[in-house]
Amino acid sequence: MRSVEWMLIVLGILSVVYSIIVARVGSGTGFYLVWLFIGLIFITLFILIRTGIWNRVPQPITVLVKVMAVIIFLLFVLVEGFIVRGFFYEGRPDLDYIIVLGAQVREDGPSVVLRYRLDEAYRYLKDDPETICIVSGGQGYNEPCQEAEVMKKYLEDKGIDSSRIIKEERSQNTAENLKYSKDLIGGADPSVGIVTNNFHTFRGVAIARKQGFKDACGLPSGSHPLYLPNNMLREFFGVVKDKLQGNI
Repeated sequence: MRSVEWMLIVLGILSVVYSIIVARVGSGTGFYLVWLFIGLIFITLFILIRTGIWNRVPQPITVLVKVMAVIIFLLFVLVEGFIVRGFFYEGRPDLDYIIVLGAQVREDGPSVVLRYRLDEAYRYLKDDPETICIVSGGQGYNEPCQEAEVMKKYLEDKGIDSSRIIKEERSQNTAENLKYSKDLIGGADPSVGIVTNNFHTFRGVAIARKQGFKDACGLPSGSHPLYLPNNMLREFFGVVKDKLQGNI
């Protein structure tokens, strides 16, 4: 079997297996299907090449497929480069506000992704006692309650005074997180830290600056290594979507 065929079948199998792993997490979205779709594409290409069908496809079509694949790959690398840059954003002490971007909550509390964000917020608030925290997130169709309510309780349980926590309870996505949080802050131009997972920091800060937070910086938290590939791929689509919608 040629190296290209080996690569296609290995990538196909790995993608399908990974889709099952992501599905078992129960993240509340159907994004695991993207990995399944990618795996099926690799496996289909393997079959086409292995059986010789690919060689019988008209050349203009194969050239078009290859050109499109190169363009998509280059776009992917470019966007992922921006996303990775967000991993290394550094916040500043004594910010006026930090905004914790919401993520899924469950019956038993914050999801793993959200706990990473809240733990980062807790560390910052503990070190900077004058900073005010906005917890931002409404209630999704698959959530038992508003994200902001769960986030506020989590921080209070860790010892943060409730007077330092403001709830933003209407938002359904990152752009709304920041828009409605800005409404709560008012007309001032404060220094603001955007608290979110490392893979999401670039987009969060970019949207914040687009919305008029001139003095915004990123406060990246960690993320689970096993699910980082899924989050990075999903974030690629998020960045492209927000760019097309004019959010960044």
